[in-house]
Amino acid sequence: MWTVKKVGLGVVALSLSLELIVLLVRRLRPQRTLNEVLFFPTEMACVEHIFTPRSSDTCLCSLAHGVETSLSCLLRHILSASSSLDLCIFAFSNMDLSRAVLMLHRRGVTIRVIVDKDYATVTGTQIGVLRKAGICVRCSVGCVYMHHKFAVVDGRLLITGSLNWTLTAVQGNMENVLVTEEPDLVQPFIKEFHKLWALSDPAQHHSSSDRKPAHFTAKA
Repeated sequence: MWTVKKVGLGVVALSLSLELIVLLVRRLRPQRTLNEVLFFPTEMACVEHIFTPRSSDTCLCSLAHGVETSLSCLLRHILSASSSLDLCIFAFSNMDLSRAVLMLHRRGVTIRVIVDKDYATVTGTQIGVLRKAGICVRCSVGCVYMHHKFAVVDGRLLITGSLNWTLTAVQGNMENVLVTEEPDLVQPFIKEFHKLWALSDPAQHHSSSDRKPAHFTAKA
């Protein structure tokens, strides 16, 4: 009887030891850093399954279904945000990308957007839609274009490249997007966003423009 109990205890101990070894190996093994490159124009395909996963069986649109494209990958990365999305974009008119940002906003994700002032009100822009939804949008100041195209997800994931968030760029242009979690690349973009966010603060801009120059009376 005691021999059977000892064997049983030995098996349990061996099993626990193996589990501990597996956990230790997993902790010591370096985590793979995400690095991905997407190229556009993207293949024309339905992306409804990105927003409503069960829609693949019910969507009746004429586009191909169940196909992973550069656009669907980009949407997945954006929708991976759980706490924050900082977006700095020159032109924003793509409705699928706008839908992703609005979905994050409804989830309670903190979203900040910086756009070029000259492109904030052009025909087709989604900036008014974002503002109407309650998303904080600031326009660049100064006389030069704010030509950045990048987003930072949760302070950990950088999305950047030549792609403007427009239908033309997604479907018609040769563009590139780099997606990376490399801290040495992510951190400078976080710093740049914080700098531009402060510079485009409308309160600061108005207060500085309201300051009246001092008047001096010339002495004879």
